[in-house]
Amino acid sequence: MLRWLLGGRDVQEPVEKSLVLCLGDDQPKNPYTELQVLKGHSDIVRFMVWIDDIRFASAGDDGVVFLWNVQTGERLHELRGHSRPITGIALIPSTYHLQSESCHLLTASSDKTVIIWDLDTGSQIHLLAEFQSSVKCLMVIERLDVWLSGADKICVWNYNAELLCKTTCFKDADVSLMIELPKTNIAAVIRKELVIFKLVTSSESHTWEITEMRRLSNHEDDIRALITINDYTFATGSHVGELIIWDALEWTVKAFESQFWNAAPQSDKPAEIKISRTAYQHETCIHHLSSDGENIFAAIGTGIYVYNLQTKTVIAYQQVAHDSRVLHIAKLPNNQLVSCSVDGSVRLWELQELPPAEPATSGIFSMWGIGRPNKQQNQMVKRKLECSMLKTLELTGDLIGHSGAVQMFLYSKDHGIVTCSTDHLIIFWKDGERESQLRSKALFQQLEQDDV
Repeated sequence: MLRWLLGGRDVQEPVEKSLVLCLGDDQPKNPYTELQVLKGHSDIVRFMVWIDDIRFASAGDDGVVFLWNVQTGERLHELRGHSRPITGIALIPSTYHLQSESCHLLTASSDKTVIIWDLDTGSQIHLLAEFQSSVKCLMVIERLDVWLSGADKICVWNYNAELLCKTTCFKDADVSLMIELPKTNIAAVIRKELVIFKLVTSSESHTWEITEMRRLSNHEDDIRALITINDYTFATGSHVGELIIWDALEWTVKAFESQFWNAAPQSDKPAEIKISRTAYQHETCIHHLSSDGENIFAAIGTGIYVYNLQTKTVIAYQQVAHDSRVLHIAKLPNNQLVSCSVDGSVRLWELQELPPAEPATSGIFSMWGIGRPNKQQNQMVKRKLECSMLKTLELTGDLIGHSGAVQMFLYSKDHGIVTCSTDHLIIFWKDGERESQLRSKALFQQLEQDDV
């Protein structure tokens, strides 16, 4: 039984969904049996970020940033300063380098401005309006005390909003994604190209310089996802379903998984996994990637896929995990896998071992066509390892509450899951048993105080 907490009243509301997999009301492995709806936004909510253990920020197409108390659902601050949709947010944590101990928040907008906010007071600290195009992404490098903005050029700023250096303008397109690489390098996405930059600072002259080092054109179409896996590896995913695993130090390809079903592995190229024509019913676009260091979790079309970095194979997948495109996927610290979709649902999954007697199958991926064909013995060993790694994805929870596409989610061990959507709402999914215990504890404490 799902319990709504809205404005202090319990509300029951029927929701009709047509889902490929259905759990019904009986979901014993789903702890999130209570929810709280947070209202305030007047348009699509696209971004959320944790500020600390009890606060998070939300932002979207209404150009407003809201700060929320995760324990009470109280709206702490309403940050107004942008005149158009917000296109990116990033947190500047409080450090001893800053004059203030308060956390600061960066917000970029399609109004071609970036604002730095004080999150304790909710006040605007700096307004940067010298951009020629909308900033699409923001990135903070804590160890260097700088942050970067990506638009028609990459600009490097200090925490006082002083411009330290910038690249030349990119002619064809803007920067859409950025991550930090080792040795003060940066990977930036410009359509289907991955561009590596080096950030250099001189301690003597206190000058900064950003230099383009290399352009990597391995993708056939626009790159939609860029993630850091560990200090030595990162990954990209494209609009046509290409997944590339990169060496973060050498900027070389470690594995290349492609949807080009007619391409054959070649001895002088990285191993390639081929996707069949019937793999996805609607599309092959990689919408989102995440990783736990051992596996990559990919949202591709309407499906979710678990790619193992050791075996370089897909070890589990659900071809139609949602009724529509999957927008966000991540593995939680409690080992649950969570995905959210355009269909308005949030789903919980559990990775389970295959029964020992069940024969392994390559599923939608041709997982056995890797390596040199004349190495039969090695292939048998590799196949045995791959079979031992294969798992299944069991649907364990279905969180139905949003009426629009769920854009993303946040997770807190103590408070549950937070989701945002095109329906302008933010929903807290709470552990019902834990909430009941907290209410009982609060009641007992109140009774004890009354007795005194």
